[in-house]
Amino acid sequence: METANLPTRCGKAAFLTIDQRKADHIRINLEEDVQFPGLTTGLEAYRFVHQALPELDLVEVDTRVCVFQKWVAAPILVSSMTGGTPQAQTINRTLAEAAQARNLAMGLGSQRAGLERGETAATFRVRDVAPDILLFANLGAVQLNYGYTVDDCRRAVEMIEADALILHLNPLQEVVQAEGDTNWRGLLGKIERVCRGLAVPVVAKEVGWGISAQTARRLLDAGISAIDVAGAGGTSWSQVEMHRAATPRLRRLAGAFADWGIPTADSLQGVCRVREEMGRGHVHLFASGGIRSGQEIAKCAALGADLVGLASPFLKRAVESVEAVAEEMEILEAELRIAMFCSGAANLAALRRPGVLIHTREPYPGDPHTGDSHV
Repeated sequence: METANLPTRCGKAAFLTIDQRKADHIRINLEEDVQFPGLTTGLEAYRFVHQALPELDLVEVDTRVCVFQKWVAAPILVSSMTGGTPQAQTINRTLAEAAQARNLAMGLGSQRAGLERGETAATFRVRDVAPDILLFANLGAVQLNYGYTVDDCRRAVEMIEADALILHLNPLQEVVQAEGDTNWRGLLGKIERVCRGLAVPVVAKEVGWGISAQTARRLLDAGISAIDVAGAGGTSWSQVEMHRAATPRLRRLAGAFADWGIPTADSLQGVCRVREEMGRGHVHLFASGGIRSGQEIAKCAALGADLVGLASPFLKRAVESVEAVAEEMEILEAELRIAMFCSGAANLAALRRPGVLIHTREPYPGDPHTGDSHV
């Protein structure tokens, strides 16, 4: 059985807790208002300079991007969401079928349940319906402090035939959970060992509070192949935990951090600067956290993101059908393509030229291609 070498602290009660937590997370995200009450992504402070003569044919606008030696049709990532329960299995397979149809990337939810309880592994497996997509395995980085090893990370990748592994970072979520894992000491060195020990790339991903410049520097030194900043401004997981808190004390603590975090736009630019300063241009940057439209995908791409992750918009359509998710993807791609077309950008590299995207505080540039006033 796959669970033989895993920590013994996870008994039957712990398995039930994990399953219930996953079910709670799906329910709360679908039924409750769990958005940041005040903090935004920061993307609203940017706008594209409209080009009335784009000198392009819309059908020739190229939205493709190559990540980890795989081409995807657009820089859109179905962000990691769920797994471990029958409902999660249905959602994952629906999302994967749509991603296959549109040739987009996808991440699975944390596979801890699949490793510790072999019968739930099937809830994560989607390769039979999505043989070609760029697919990310996923584990909580903090589990490396609770008995997980490089071999466990390898098994998570093999479980779903993934192209890369996401190690997610969620310290705030853990400390406001009654069952949270709160020992984060010495974790960086263990992340470095995973980066060295796996044959696939390793991605460091926050879950909605952003990656600081200091953290990015340490992760890049550790050998991370990509960083998903997953900034603040979308789903607040402290709000999610507030809705499932078992005591008034935990509800109050979780609610107190409803507007905590680094906005997505700020985090993305900060990490991008660190990458440039360190000469790590080969490291991919992903942006997620509150992305809701194709124009916001375009803004993140213009600010340096290779992939842009969305969760909530896809989750809401996944409970309908594969066709509903595929339709959502098609609309997002079309909006991205139109934003590029009307900005005079034939491809994603052109979208990043100086003057294409500007901050609203800046004066309108007389010539957007001079670089006098640009992001």
